[in-house]
Amino acid sequence: MILETTKNISEYWDDRYQRKDIGWDLGVVSPPLKNFIDQLQDTSQHILIPGAGNAYEAEYLFSQGFKNVYVLDIAETALQDFRRRCPWFPESQLLHQNFFDLQMKFDLVLEQTFFCALNPNLRSEYALKMSQILPREKSLVGLLFDFPLSEKGPPYGGSKQEYLSYFEPYFIIETFEREEFSHVTREGKELFIKLKRK
Repeated sequence: MILETTKNISEYWDDRYQRKDIGWDLGVVSPPLKNFIDQLQDTSQHILIPGAGNAYEAEYLFSQGFKNVYVLDIAETALQDFRRRCPWFPESQLLHQNFFDLQMKFDLVLEQTFFCALNPNLRSEYALKMSQILPREKSLVGLLFDFPLSEKGPPYGGSKQEYLSYFEPYFIIETFEREEFSHVTREGKELFIKLKRK
């Protein structure tokens, strides 16, 4: 499926959330990301979760004292659902827009199912955009699906070798390995990445 315009993409994802057709949604914080978050010490850093959906990671971060967390999604329904669940979360930190139009800077971006929800043709643009919103030595951390790429999706899979080709021009690769502690529904299907902006 190819969704070229922001309007078409927004309508597509809104429809998925309205129909509760969100099979990728774990209903909880992803275990590898919870483990990573629990090791963070600087609660003042500005953190972005793009394509956040129900944004359990944002909810958890905020509960742990990280008050500069931003949730971005192109689907208004996803953000409305998050507002209802977390009415205390700052409205100004809910960003209803296309990720590729974002003009802010962050200390950390958490990747959780967004990359693999995009049309694979946008992967190079994704890596470039990440390099633009992350200053030097700031990090992109998260999970990428590790199963063969096919036209069936989203989500779209891929391989470590393919993914590295997008990120290596802009990032120092600190970690890019099969995740051992994935949620049971994703066992053997995730790569944990920690990339530092060059």
